[in-house]
Amino acid sequence: MLTFEQGKRLLALARQSIESYFSKNDIDFSSYSNLSNKQGVFVTLNKKEDLRGCIGFPHPTHELFRAVFDAARAAAFEDPRFPPLKESELDDITIDISVLTVPEEIKAKRPEEYIKNIHIGTDGLIIKGHLGSGLLLPQVFTDNNCTPESALNMVCQKAGLNTKAWKDKENIIFKFQAQIFKE
Repeated sequence: MLTFEQGKRLLALARQSIESYFSKNDIDFSSYSNLSNKQGVFVTLNKKEDLRGCIGFPHPTHELFRAVFDAARAAAFEDPRFPPLKESELDDITIDISVLTVPEEIKAKRPEEYIKNIHIGTDGLIIKGHLGSGLLLPQVFTDNNCTPESALNMVCQKAGLNTKAWKDKENIIFKFQAQIFKE
């Protein structure tokens, strides 16, 4: 678990990452050595309560400070759902960072067992299959008043799959938790 202070530093780094894209200033990462554990992370940008970008790394492949820096830039400028952020939008953007636990496969003999192993308000979900994959953060399910079944349907839809694809044993369902920091 990260401390509140570490979360504040990561939020400042995310904002600095986006601002430095416009200013072309270099960022000194030397003070982030205590945030160098590899962890999955997503950075979400909101503009007046509406999603403006969300990109991240579900698996712990990057040092946390670097993952936050890269995900913030990608959320601002590379999310294919939105045009690149303009400098004039910076004051209207708020940043959320979700630091993820390592995703773990939900083992189930029958698809209905998935429902018993998903805790809305705690778990995010990933579905992986031959035809696509998708991820939704835990807060998405809370914000949409989901049940475990509707959460599974939503993550399938996010992956571009049929909403009942979670019932196909060829697809694998993972869950993870997130520690969330907000500006």
